[in-house]
Amino acid sequence: MIASAPDESAFRRVGLGYGTSAYIIWGLIPLLFAAAAPTGAFEIVAHRIIWSLIFCAVLLFFARGFVRTWKIVRSGRTFGLLALASVLIAINWTTYVYGIESGHLVEISLGYYLNPLISIGLGVILLKEKLRPLQWAAVGVGAVAVIVVGLGLGRFPYLALTVALSFGLYGLVKNKVGGTVGALEGMTVETAVLTIPSIGFLLYLASQGVGTFTGFGAWHVVILLATGPLTAIPLILFGAAARRIPLSWVGMLQYIAPTMQFILGVAVFGETMSTTRWIGFLIIWIAVILLCTDMIRQSRRHPRIG
Repeated sequence: MIASAPDESAFRRVGLGYGTSAYIIWGLIPLLFAAAAPTGAFEIVAHRIIWSLIFCAVLLFFARGFVRTWKIVRSGRTFGLLALASVLIAINWTTYVYGIESGHLVEISLGYYLNPLISIGLGVILLKEKLRPLQWAAVGVGAVAVIVVGLGLGRFPYLALTVALSFGLYGLVKNKVGGTVGALEGMTVETAVLTIPSIGFLLYLASQGVGTFTGFGAWHVVILLATGPLTAIPLILFGAAARRIPLSWVGMLQYIAPTMQFILGVAVFGETMSTTRWIGFLIIWIAVILLCTDMIRQSRRHPRIG
């Protein structure tokens, strides 16, 4: 038992590194989708799915993972969970891209601030994970912040709630799959499930003469092609992290991406911020400080956290 502790600590540190990297990429990816204009949200998501599958297939070839992937497809329960995950991530992607295109990146960032609260709640309620007092305080402060920011929007934050719920449930499903599926193999199955309807949608756009893939120059084609690897890589990293760290950790890491999205929304895309919304985000940042402080204190006390 004593000898296994350092191994488990290293296993979780690796998972923490994977998760951090995934959220940094997600924090920057709005720049890619903004550059893809005038391609619409559904068309961008279709391209994301198709090029992600191709990228994953290339990786599987080098990793010799086709046999493992086929075993997943033949496994009823595991394949069903990944099919459910694919639907959830498709909802998340579409809402996310639509929010960027419609000038609501700050609201999208609100959703990803709300998402850790949902992930932590799911971890406590369904997976019986335990939180310490400082973590509970951070959750309470975060909940207040979400309400304040929502009031500042002047309407029901449906975009925020959709991205929060869809990705929170996606994380839960991936956690349920656990160590039975590799991150790359899981991503391949998820994109494969969505590929046929995506191809059908793109063919429909082409038949109507409204597809944008080749109509705006070579650079536009490169951008849409890049949605594949830049979609697959962070999701593979996320899948690898979800297999190694508790769901409550995943919830805490998710504050990285919305902070970056918020900065992009205000500083780069020029979205306006009311006083109420500024106050709400200030409260959210206090919650982030509480969570980070708790993680640092606990890691110094014991290698096992969560």
